Amino acid sequence: MKTIHVYLLLFVAAGAALFQSCENDVNTAAALGAAVNAAPSHEEMVKRGEYLVNIMVCDDCHSPKALTAEGPVIIDSLRLSGFNPAVRLPKFDPKLTQEQHVGLFSADLTSIAGPWGTSFPGNLTPDESGIGNWTEEQFIKCIREGKLKGLDGSRPLLPPMPWQQYRLATDDDLKAIFAFLKSLRPVRNIVPQPLPPGVQS
Repeated sequence: MKTIHVYLLLFVAAGAALFQSCENDVNTAAALGAAVNAAPSHEEMVKRGEYLVNIMVCDDCHSPKALTAEGPVIIDSLRLSGFNPAVRLPKFDPKLTQEQHVGLFSADLTSIAGPWGTSFPGNLTPDESGIGNWTEEQFIKCIREGKLKGLDGSRPLLPPMPWQQYRLATDDDLKAIFAFLKSLRPVRNIVPQPLPPGVQS
């Protein structure tokens, strides 16, 4: 009889240990799951934002470039600071844009003329002349609704800014882009207002 009691006690003890082990495994799995689903760190968001800015070719229009024999090369110290006053559109016959609907780019792509007038890509660095005073909500609204500075009542974003495509990005992607832009070195560059059709600078 004593032998049965000993075996019974051993069985109960083993069951309790197994239950505790399973409970620990469940808690460990839950902790790992929570870590996987946790919000990304700021550094991770910035890295993701940089990747998105690169594949969305934001530099094409928003970064001043030096003109070389191999073509335009981004000026690193001015990256994403918008219109480059050192490289302007040449004078052209307004009939090209107004009647023939031709689009004209400056040599470094930071000013664009078309039937809508002339666009000057904005300063995306965190200087006050750029997006320094913008909130994340403003940035998302700017892209989602194509409104300048993401403000109600502001003018629409002009071509060639492809906000109609960019608005399909997820909130997380837009937040990552904003985090990256805010991490850039601020560059003071007051971009001029767009010019109406037929008017040249």
